[in-house]
Amino acid sequence: MKEKIKHYLKEISLFFLVMVVFANIFSFYRAINLNKQALDINYSYNKSKPILIHIWATWCPTCHIEASNIQSISKDYQVLTFAVKSGSDEEIKQYMDDNNLNFNVINDYEGYYARNFNVSAYPTTFIYDKDQNLIFNEVGYTSTIGLRLRMWYASL
Repeated sequence: MKEKIKHYLKEISLFFLVMVVFANIFSFYRAINLNKQALDINYSYNKSKPILIHIWATWCPTCHIEASNIQSISKDYQVLTFAVKSGSDEEIKQYMDDNNLNFNVINDYEGYYARNFNVSAYPTTFIYDKDQNLIFNEVGYTSTIGLRLRMWYASL
């Protein structure tokens, strides 16, 4: 019986390892075509500090799962998000209120900013350092600890 349990645990571990590798390859592939020079946005922020730019949508299930990570980061770092084709300002505000979110969000009604960044999958995250150099971009879910470590690095 012990051998059978060990075998199943080994198979489950291998499955998760393969899934993580596949997810990272897929994310890398989706990030190849991103416009990495698109930080020129009409928004007032401290250009001498790092900033996390997050492009998401209220209708995106992965974005919903990741929203608490972005909320956590926004308490300690500059965060600017774009809600793409997510309805009216009132609908986005309602979504934010319903999910206890208060990070900075711009309503990207028609997907202008998403197109400017060449984003085709959500969520997509960019992190720029204090000199406004892109140091990280990710398509898909990113953990809070991963975001914190990258923002810490961007602050150096």
